[in-house]
Amino acid sequence: MDLGIAGKKALVCGASSGLGFACADALVKDGVHVVIVARTEGPLREAAERLAAYGAGKVDWVAADVTTDEGRARIFAAHPDFDILVTNAGGPPPGDFRQWDKETWHKAIDANMLAPIELIKATVDGMMARGFGRIINLTSSAVKSPLDGLGLSTGARSGLTGFVSGLARTTVARGVTINNLLPGTFDTARLESNFAAQAKREGKTVDEVRTARLAKHPAHRIGQPSELGHTCAYLCSVHAGYINGQNILLDGGSFTGVF
Repeated sequence: MDLGIAGKKALVCGASSGLGFACADALVKDGVHVVIVARTEGPLREAAERLAAYGAGKVDWVAADVTTDEGRARIFAAHPDFDILVTNAGGPPPGDFRQWDKETWHKAIDANMLAPIELIKATVDGMMARGFGRIINLTSSAVKSPLDGLGLSTGARSGLTGFVSGLARTTVARGVTINNLLPGTFDTARLESNFAAQAKREGKTVDEVRTARLAKHPAHRIGQPSELGHTCAYLCSVHAGYINGQNILLDGGSFTGVF
């Protein structure tokens, strides 16, 4: 399927690895000019080289911390306008809420709520003026189906979800859709760190935790990042202009609710 977005320009955050890289990968293969962002220059440059090797869409990179004013300013000084925005940040560490102080909460909210809102604020008006825009926020299945120990992530991302729900209704008439992708268990370093933390809490091995999780999973497997990446690319396409303000769960059927 021709997604109709060849030549469009996308900003993809947290794109040096994992799900962010998977989104950039799918967009580049569809001819999108992708600007990838992450904090650490070395892995980011390597990711850009891998993406550029396809010879499809153009690839640029900017090493920046999007939670800071300075980091965001660096991105938009180099690339002022985007047609597509994919926000993504690694979730804060799991733990017991009794041990989280105000600074810990502020870091989680900055990374998983306020930074995406600032990026949206910097891009959405230009998208509406040009009559086309796609904003995708990578959040978490825990927004819909909370898990014990992930309160920092769930709390901050739920705030972003509520904000986006209202904003999306004001932009779609001018060609800009805003949606959230809620990944469940995907084969990423983040998942492995969660398994390791759970194993430590429960006095088990990581293999035991992983095996137990997959035994209860309807698909009996972990999702592959490319599956989410291609879903992201479709939502960015010209064919998805009537999908707006939605929270799209990618969890292999783990969530047992009807709605």
